[in-house]
Amino acid sequence: MRSQLQLHTLHGGILPPVASDLHERHIEDVVKEALASSVDENGTCSIDAVAVTTKPGMAASLLVGLRHAKQVCQRLGVPLVPIHHMEAHALTLEFPFLVLLISGGHCLLGIAEGVDKFVLLGKTLDDAPGEAFDKIARRLKLSNLAEFSNVSGGHAIEGAAAGGDPSRYHVAEPLLQYKNCDFSFAGIKNSTRAIIIAEENRDGVVGDELLKGVRDLCASVQVAIARHLLRRVIRGIFYYRHQQSFIKSLYFKVVSGGVACNSFIRRSLETGCGPLGVELVAPPPRLCTDNGVMVAWNGVERWSRNLGIVPLEKLQVVDIQPK
Repeated sequence: MRSQLQLHTLHGGILPPVASDLHERHIEDVVKEALASSVDENGTCSIDAVAVTTKPGMAASLLVGLRHAKQVCQRLGVPLVPIHHMEAHALTLEFPFLVLLISGGHCLLGIAEGVDKFVLLGKTLDDAPGEAFDKIARRLKLSNLAEFSNVSGGHAIEGAAAGGDPSRYHVAEPLLQYKNCDFSFAGIKNSTRAIIIAEENRDGVVGDELLKGVRDLCASVQVAIARHLLRRVIRGIFYYRHQQSFIKSLYFKVVSGGVACNSFIRRSLETGCGPLGVELVAPPPRLCTDNGVMVAWNGVERWSRNLGIVPLEKLQVVDIQPK
């Protein structure tokens, strides 16, 4: 339908006012297109309900979607299905399965035991991985390279890392002393910043100049993030199997945000979890980021189980929950 990715890339990340303005500008056309595609050859509309993201996320963008969803419900006389967008990323496999949601705003590790039942094993204590990727890419000035001028920070680091030596720099992995499943990416970001400053001072790098070892540092950052994710995931697998000994196999799914599009991270998770009998299942990169397909599918799952359905007469009580 519509994507905001290119514009957000130009801004070096998502800016809430820009995102909500783009939502407002394009949602009418998107809704019209969706409604038109739902009408069969007899002119009958096949929509039974309207699913919409109500949490979590940026308040202004959520409000735009909720307002238009309510209008469509009233126009068609159908109920509303409020959706938690992080749950929507997760729900496409047979339960139970392990879920890792890694994006620019979130990092969650949990077990999906049902459509509305999630066991949280760990979460980020500070930055999200995508946020760390974007900030490191900006600090490295990767957009000054023509090949990375129109891509996100995460994609730029992945591309630059492909030609780099990850052993050249040591990017410290955080939380090694804590035996839990939580994450921290601020530590990786700060460790990288210290390396950048030291290298710039040593080589006299100024202005728009790039570090001589920029590709090597990107490779080191990517390895550090992949290793940190894998270490916590493996701990989560062992913990859950110990708690639920009857579970012989879990599916492992990476689903959220640009980080889930990173092929190196996917391969690392697949290689690391495979020997534990955990299969990596991931959607194509274009469906890893926030999208309407996952929200609609979550709506179908809830509709078929009669979970969280809001009738027309109660639409006014539905509100957003940004956090």
